[in-house]
Amino acid sequence: MRIPSILWILHFMNLTKGQDNSKILRYRRNSSVSRLCQAGCAACSTLNGCLSCKPRLFFHLELDGMRQRGACLSSCPRGHYGTRSPHINTCTRCKEDCASCFSETFCTRCHPGHFLFRGKCENSCPKGLTANTAMWECTDCPVGCELCVRRNMCVRCRADLYFLHGQCHLTCPRGFEPDVQLMQCTPPVHCEVGEWTEWGPCVRKCSTRAYKKGEETRTRQVLRPPSIFGDPCPHVSEIRKCVIRKRLSPNRL
Repeated sequence: MRIPSILWILHFMNLTKGQDNSKILRYRRNSSVSRLCQAGCAACSTLNGCLSCKPRLFFHLELDGMRQRGACLSSCPRGHYGTRSPHINTCTRCKEDCASCFSETFCTRCHPGHFLFRGKCENSCPKGLTANTAMWECTDCPVGCELCVRRNMCVRCRADLYFLHGQCHLTCPRGFEPDVQLMQCTPPVHCEVGEWTEWGPCVRKCSTRAYKKGEETRTRQVLRPPSIFGDPCPHVSEIRKCVIRKRLSPNRL
């Protein structure tokens, strides 16, 4: 006769009562019914989740609506740090101004409005350091930099310095020119011209004594004018000598 399934399950686990009268499952090693508890649990309750964890895992209380349930994690979630002891490994919440931390006394990231400095979250940065609102930390900016995202990357220079590629310059380096309105070093703009037009009609000038000789002209447009330090424009008009063709009178047609 086949053994009922409930007896088969009870053969692999111990079923006891908890203080809250809920059923607690404690699993034997290699139990085939360990799937009844959340992964990583050494013991669990139907109401409270994990009660203890397998070795090296961290015990953490998670919110499940209005109730807290235990969970066993390989690492603590953001805003918590792990504490190990011979009996239990737990996740502890960081200080109120810490967004993440390494321990109770060492923050690694701060909530907006506080700036990270030497493992602590401060309301303002010490003199000589920039309050970086992008990273929410106190940053040691380069010389002449008023705001930087990291030590070697400036985003705003002192009023009398020019900005270029995250650095501040008293004068722009070779190959760049100063923009005194934006206080930036920019590449020079070289002149660009279009194609030549066709040669115009041959025109006799009044100063020319020769009856059959004249001049014809062609031009081209400036597409982009040069900046102060850019290459100047080449000539945009040309004149060459020409011979005026004699027109036939209507009487000879």
